[in-house]
This record gives sequence, structure tokens and C-alpha cells, in this order.
Amino acid sequence: MDDTGMRAPPRLYETTLDRAGLALGAGGLLGGAFVLLLVIVGGQRDPLSLFAAWLLGTLFTALGITAVAAPLWLAFHLAGWRGAWHAALLGAALAMIVFVAGQTYGFGLLDGPPSDGRTALFRWFSATATSALIALVAAGIAAAMWRIAYRPAR
Repeated sequence: MDDTGMRAPPRLYETTLDRAGLALGAGGLLGGAFVLLLVIVGGQRDPLSLFAAWLLGTLFTALGITAVAAPLWLAFHLAGWRGAWHAALLGAALAMIVFVAGQTYGFGLLDGPPSDGRTALFRWFSATATSALIALVAAGIAAAMWRIAYRPAR
């Protein structure tokens, strides 16, 4: 039996430039809030330092999203991959790549301090574990940005 006529059509989503801009701003603010939370957990209590951490976290998160994620998301959008899980997967993957590379001297391609095999292995395990936590947060931020930017197509 052929059930192709019984399936629901795929759900398509569309966005506008203003909603994409709002999503970018929200992503920056959410990233800044995450940085603020990390600074508070780290023991900082000075209000000026907390404000600076939030402001810089917001700025650098927005810049990172714009420089790294936006071109790839544009390709996803043009390919028709516009679902929330696409956004979350892209956000998590990019965060994982960027943060593991940052902690392993560009995946071992750049000069780092000399270390033995066990130390390098520990560095890779640590980088993967800490980056996975950040990737979960990045996936949440990307899903929130998707929710702001996209609406079902009519």
C-alpha cells in the first residue's frame, strides 16, 4: 500500500530581515547572560566587573554568531534546512569545533607547549568535555534565535 498521499506535507518556515536582526540581538544577549553567569559562578561580585562581563559577552557572542554562524545558516536556509533542530545542531557543532580548537592549539596544528602523550590525551578529553557543555548552551541559544526569526510559511 502506498501511503505517500497520507503523509502531511513538510512544514516550511520563512523569515524576514527584521526578525533575523532581532534573533541576532537576542542571541548576543543570551550569550552575554551565559558569560555573566560564568563570571558570577567564578566568584566575581563587583557590579562594574559584572556589567563589563555581560557587555563584552554580549558583544563577542553577537560578533561570533555573525562571523561564524550566519554564513553557514544562510546556506542552510537556502538549502531548505530551516527547522529548529537544524539551528540547534549547527549551533552545537560550531561551538564544539571552535572551543575544542581553542583548547587544543588548533586541533594540534599550531605550536603549543611540549607535552607527553598522556598530557595531550588529557587535554583532548578535557577540551571535549568542557566544549560539550558549552555546545549544549549554544544549541539552546540557536533554538531560541530560530524561534524568534522563523514563522511557518503560509
